[in-house]
Amino acid sequence: MDRPDVTLERMRSFVRVAERGSLSAVARELGIGQSTVTRHLRELEDAVGMPLLSRTTRRVAMTEEGGRYYAHCIQILRLVEQAGDEARDRRGAPAGTIRISCTAAIGVLHVSRLIFAFQDLYPHIGIDLSLTDERIDLVREGVDVALRLGPLADSAMKLRALGRSRRLLVAAPAYLAVRGRPTYPRDLTGHEGIRMSNVAGSDTLHLEGPDGAEHAVPFAGRLRVDHGLAAREAMIAGRGIAPAHRWLVDDLLADGRLEAILPDHTLPSVPLSLLIVPERAGIARVRLLIDFLVEAIVGIPGIERPQR
Repeated sequence: MDRPDVTLERMRSFVRVAERGSLSAVARELGIGQSTVTRHLRELEDAVGMPLLSRTTRRVAMTEEGGRYYAHCIQILRLVEQAGDEARDRRGAPAGTIRISCTAAIGVLHVSRLIFAFQDLYPHIGIDLSLTDERIDLVREGVDVALRLGPLADSAMKLRALGRSRRLLVAAPAYLAVRGRPTYPRDLTGHEGIRMSNVAGSDTLHLEGPDGAEHAVPFAGRLRVDHGLAAREAMIAGRGIAPAHRWLVDDLLADGRLEAILPDHTLPSVPLSLLIVPERAGIARVRLLIDFLVEAIVGIPGIERPQR
């Protein structure tokens, strides 16, 4: 009997099962029966002549051959999607969906509003916005562009510098009333610090004084969090002093719920970058979003344009 063909439908089922590790989850996601997903996988393995997945009672994992085949499937499916996207782009008004990944706190407080404004300009463009501080694999997750705070490792992605995020030291008035206000960097020793557990080197504050002198101050405290919005709540609650991005606390400074500490000293700013999957950069709607964000992002408090 002839082997079955390799089809895009079978390939998509394989890719999603490889990523999710569950046939039942993929069946629910695709809106088909689990028996159909199982059949797609069996027919694809028959077509390529090798096992692509190993199955146990608890999970599904790729074989070594399946891992290599998966990488090729991703490229093929992206090219098919891109061809359809480009054809639709030429037909008229920009349409389709853009998948965006964004650092969580700035995404909630600011980037989401920029996305709303972008969709008002281009009502036929859909946005799938994922908020995470994890450094995800953009290709594997099907993401087109990602906004990231902080230094980035070497990557095959295109990088567009959006600006730098200014930071400052802040605390709640109630905390300062009890613990006192630091006058010099050395006064920070012994204060409660609110630290980010997912930021390397958060146990030391690096400050530059008005005379250019640099200060490295040990920074400790009983509370560490891994999300900017949790840190914001801790600041409001008077749990200690914190180094904060201006965009995270600008409204709280304006209404007096937080106060700046050592305002004549500066903390190092943090780069804000846009990562772009190279194969997606040429799609019209993705280019429109990139251009929009480059111009609009500096409207966020504390974001300075990159030096040219």
